[in-house]
Amino acid sequence: MYFMTSDQREIRRKLRILAYAEATGNVGKTCRYFGIGRASFYRWRQVYQAQGAAGLPDKRSVPHIHPNKTPPAVAEKVLHLRRKYHLGSIRIVWYLERYHGINMSDAGVY
Repeated sequence: MYFMTSDQREIRRKLRILAYAEATGNVGKTCRYFGIGRASFYRWRQVYQAQGAAGLPDKRSVPHIHPNKTPPAVAEKVLHLRRKYHLGSIRIVWYLERYHGINMSDAGVY
């Protein structure tokens, strides 16, 4: 039995839309019929012409680098204090600031 992944379903849907537009020759009608915006259609068509079906899956729109992410060493200290001493977030903030010089909010610890 063969199951399609969500990327494969998305590729098939976009290919079906592109083929429908090619067959009718009317982009506006195609976009209304499938409920998509023209900008999306033209972007898909451009990517398909440049890269083929491999370029059609949805891309992640979030950045991969988070500049305000808690460093792994600090996160490990927080987890250690939680597990070993069962401290709450405010006490962990106090401990980290007093003994390690690390300033963190209680929401960040939580």
